[in-house]
Amino acid sequence: MRPSTDLLSTPELNYEQWRDALRPNWGLYTPDDPKAFSGRESSLNICGFNASDIGNNARRCERTQRDVRVDGVDHWYAAFQITGRSTVIQNDRSVTLAVGDVALIDCTRPIAYVNEGHEQWRCLQLPRQPLISHLGFEPQGGIVGRLGTHAGRLLYQLVLDAPEGENSMPASARAYMQLAVYDLLGALFAPADRTLVSFHADKLFNRICDLIRYRFADPDLGPCEVAAEMGISLRYLQKLFSAHSSTCSNFIQSVRLDRAARLIHRRESLAARQPLSEIAYACGFADYTYFARSFRRRFGHTPGSHSGEPTQTLKQES
Repeated sequence: MRPSTDLLSTPELNYEQWRDALRPNWGLYTPDDPKAFSGRESSLNICGFNASDIGNNARRCERTQRDVRVDGVDHWYAAFQITGRSTVIQNDRSVTLAVGDVALIDCTRPIAYVNEGHEQWRCLQLPRQPLISHLGFEPQGGIVGRLGTHAGRLLYQLVLDAPEGENSMPASARAYMQLAVYDLLGALFAPADRTLVSFHADKLFNRICDLIRYRFADPDLGPCEVAAEMGISLRYLQKLFSAHSSTCSNFIQSVRLDRAARLIHRRESLAARQPLSEIAYACGFADYTYFARSFRRRFGHTPGSHSGEPTQTLKQES
């Protein structure tokens, strides 16, 4: 088993050394007997995620509320049991990990590991917002996914066999591998209550719509830019809009056209001389001919003959 072998080749650390090695990525942890403690840590980069192989001989190791306040670490991590057996306690929930199982841990909450001694884990750092955005819900810490499930086996093998190092694969491939990790986590940890998923997906969708309403005048704004700014995949962005019977591109265009229609109506009511092309460019259209064609398709007449207030689209009211 590669992680076990690699970790045993790293230097053995006393408690202070081990604590300092873990603190930047994983926060502070305190064993039950610091004087008798020995541990190991090997930092990795897996599919673009910060990761570590971690081992120690502590029977109990915990992260207290004080530790959370002191170090300020704010992310989730997936802890894969590589050797031994552990019981993880978080949010008043207790789960036992056998080899190949994975627990989803919230670093902003106290946690305790109760071990048999000489356990090893591979931990994968999961930034909070991308995790929640990809899953479509906010998980509860301390939950566990089993190696015995199909998704559990695939995820364990992926994380175990993934090439290590920042430059181990092209950036484009790394992005797809990250999506695979998020998708498998979603398959493992999605709650049985789908209304919870729906609630978080709706909140995210509303935030996306607000972003588009704020940025619509930028002619470079498109689905790829929206997905990147929200920290989600393009595929998940498309899925959210499909659930509302639309596409991101159509929504961006609807926002731009409605804004242009309002400006044209105001121009007519004030007898102003602002050129229609200037209004088009101010609303994010880089090409006037395309704007005029889209405007006519949407409202049934040309921009020059528009005089009424635009109707609100269903998507803009969502």
